[in-house]
Amino acid sequence: MSKFGVLDFASGIGGELDKNEVLSAVEKYEKYHVLYGGDEEERKANYTDMVKKFYDLITSFYEFGWGESFHFAPRWNGESFRESIKRHEHFLALQLGLKPGQKVLDVGCGVGGPLREIARFSYASITGLNNHDYQITRGKELNRIAGVDKTCTIVKGDFMKMPFPENTFDAIYAIQATCHAPDAYGCYKEIYRVLNAGQCFAAYEWCMTDSFDPNNQEHQKIKAEIEIGNGLPDIRSTGQCLEALKQAGFEVIWEKNLAVDSPVPWYLPIDKNHLSLTSFPLTTIGGFITKNMAKALECVGLAPRGTKRVQDIIDKAAKGLVGGGRKEIFTPLYFFLARKPLPESL
Repeated sequence: MSKFGVLDFASGIGGELDKNEVLSAVEKYEKYHVLYGGDEEERKANYTDMVKKFYDLITSFYEFGWGESFHFAPRWNGESFRESIKRHEHFLALQLGLKPGQKVLDVGCGVGGPLREIARFSYASITGLNNHDYQITRGKELNRIAGVDKTCTIVKGDFMKMPFPENTFDAIYAIQATCHAPDAYGCYKEIYRVLNAGQCFAAYEWCMTDSFDPNNQEHQKIKAEIEIGNGLPDIRSTGQCLEALKQAGFEVIWEKNLAVDSPVPWYLPIDKNHLSLTSFPLTTIGGFITKNMAKALECVGLAPRGTKRVQDIIDKAAKGLVGGGRKEIFTPLYFFLARKPLPESL
């Protein structure tokens, strides 16, 4: 893992944005969401701009507080947070049966933490797909530092319109990324198109569970907090994801909400009532320090205006995620393994 210090954190805020544009980007981003009067259809229609603004603003915070793998994981008793993250990535590689030399696609790869871990674990050649310039630049540099840049690369592209020909990849995975798609069917159909026949697609999706009640105001508020705090146009149900997979042409091998059997709650690293040295920046004390550090860096001009507002968005995310996890109305761990069928013989 690369070292990501306070000055890296400060210089990375805003991503590719001019530092003078950060505050206005925060304000524009907020207006997309329900908590600030926005609506779902506008978020879906402008998902590219909304998600780009989100990751311009958030990536530096994520890497500082979370590391290079921006996702949650189920966790065993006695297992550290970092160990659970790696095991979660290895599990995906094992489910796909990845082998040396296979061509694999990581859909929505972030800065490439899972890509590098899975490449080292499986010896597969992995292409990351990302539509965010700052994350692509950062990810390529981290690939070089990790020594996987000869077999792994990151390509700019929208997962609703992938820049690859049909039947390109031997396996495809997505780790808590396709939740940013405005339309699950359209995204899965593109994945189906670029996957070789007979091969598999595996993913972890962010979903509302069957316990979510759309008529419950508290549930709706939690959902809205998760959406604004994570750059989501909407949050689909597990049933909607499953149906979209089938409509796209996939055969579903198995699917399960892995949060159900996790001995340690997946949201524990961001539960501010839980003290953890492995995820200290996410705890109450750590969050207080990070928030005040962000405010101080903004005051002295090392971080752009709007930095504290970004931290407020992250706080909303944590509140919604923990609330959704405790009430079991939301999961970031809906797993499925699906196959693209072989063409019928003539």
